[in-house]
Amino acid sequence: MPQQPLPGSPVRGSITGRPIMAVLDLIGRRWALRILWELQAGPLGARELARQCDGMSSSVLYQRLEELTAAEVVEQDDDGRYELTEVGTKLGKALHPLDRWAKEWAEGLKP
Repeated sequence: MPQQPLPGSPVRGSITGRPIMAVLDLIGRRWALRILWELQAGPLGARELARQCDGMSSSVLYQRLEELTAAEVVEQDDDGRYELTEVGTKLGKALHPLDRWAKEWAEGLKP
């Protein structure tokens, strides 16, 4: 399986790399979703992003940023800060209904 999850290549859960499986593999990687979530507010430098993602090692941060950049979800601006691409912004918006569902699900679980 390739290190970088992209549609059309084998990913976790799909040997054909169905797009939905590729994106779930990408955002399901440790800290990837948190990075995307933090970047929704605007561009951040690596140090600030690491501070906002408390507990993430710099090696994992840079590995995730590399993967998200290769997937064209994140890019670096002229100042070296990381920001969502147009596709990344659309992904963030697509995740909001899932976030609402997850909150309802969590509230509905029996203690």
